[in-house]
Amino acid sequence: MDGANLTSAEHPWQAYPQAGPSLRPVEFVSEGSRFLKLLIRGAALQLVTFGFYRFWLATDIRRHLWSHTLVDGENAEYTGTGRELLVGFLFALAILLPIYLGYFLIGIEAERLQAFASVPLGLFMVLFGYFALYRARRYRMTRTIWRGVRFWMQGSGWKFAFLAFGWGILVILSLGAAYPWRAAALERYKMNNTFYGDMQGAFDARPSDLFKQGIGMWLFAVAVLVTLIAAGITQMLGAKTISGILLFFGILGAIIVPFLYPFFKALEWRWWASGVSFSGTRLSCNLRGGSLLGLFFKYLFIASLVTGAVSTLLIAVGAAVMEVAGLSIKSIEPKSLNDFMSANGILFIGGIVFTYLTILLTLGVVQRFFLQHEYWKLITSTLTVIKPESMEDVAAKGKIANALGEGLADGFDVAGF
Repeated sequence: MDGANLTSAEHPWQAYPQAGPSLRPVEFVSEGSRFLKLLIRGAALQLVTFGFYRFWLATDIRRHLWSHTLVDGENAEYTGTGRELLVGFLFALAILLPIYLGYFLIGIEAERLQAFASVPLGLFMVLFGYFALYRARRYRMTRTIWRGVRFWMQGSGWKFAFLAFGWGILVILSLGAAYPWRAAALERYKMNNTFYGDMQGAFDARPSDLFKQGIGMWLFAVAVLVTLIAAGITQMLGAKTISGILLFFGILGAIIVPFLYPFFKALEWRWWASGVSFSGTRLSCNLRGGSLLGLFFKYLFIASLVTGAVSTLLIAVGAAVMEVAGLSIKSIEPKSLNDFMSANGILFIGGIVFTYLTILLTLGVVQRFFLQHEYWKLITSTLTVIKPESMEDVAAKGKIANALGEGLADGFDVAGF
């Protein structure tokens, strides 16, 4: 890797750099308590603004993560605004609503005619989702600045959409075996159209390397699928004993498969980092699957505790209100309940909605803290920049993209952070 001092490894792309003059670890200055306060404040404002504050919350999150990430001792800067995201979302809504309405009406007509006219519309929506993802990335890139120079993107969102869709079909037909080639093709297109000033990005990781390293996990997942299908077939043929054995091992394997996902994601992160470059500057990553698995377990555990605590508190408050209103929780009679609903129906429904939204927003706080802040912190702590000085001789260039793509991605619920 451009003359860096690397340790030997069975696979070159997994050779991690040792300390040296041309190596700089990516640093994340963690301020977890400050980020948590930001999330709690954002959740409260979302509740009173009927969710519209989420655009400003997304902006605050990005600013925090970008500004606390140091590459070669200098932090990145996010210059997007909540107003841009709101305007982009409203424009996207004006585009998406007629499409959704047309899809709904034609779908009803297609069902009445027992035709499949809704299928092309469904495929179009999938393509549109990929288009939105590309445009959203383009927006975030043009709002990212490092050392006073802006990142930016070119390329066609529709070309990316067809590329992603075509490779997606091959992945399905190959039962996932084609995934490394799909990932490489998409990353190559994105990076070849990504610029830092006048410096063009590139992606040169080999998909065969990812396939070789992940083939064991893929074979295990396919074996589980085949076992479950075989269990169903033998059950129909009347071989109940064999079916029961196959079903037992199939279910056991299905329980294990989700635990393999963090190990595959860590493998994919290491592979991706090895392929990204700007001129002579490259990345190296030493992320391990056990670290990701531990983070996911921590998230699930804390989410369960917080949800249980908030639910218990809200139920206790609701019970107290009913007691004050003269209704006993232990012995609610239909007549008294009907009288209460007649007099306080709107208040009661409002209480249910408030409870639901509070629990949902509380889960959102936990999810964002662990799967954005802590996940970002974990990933950045495993990254090393090789020859960052190669990015010093760069000239500012590139146009700022509008937030329409981000709004479209938000409308499809596929936006990143």
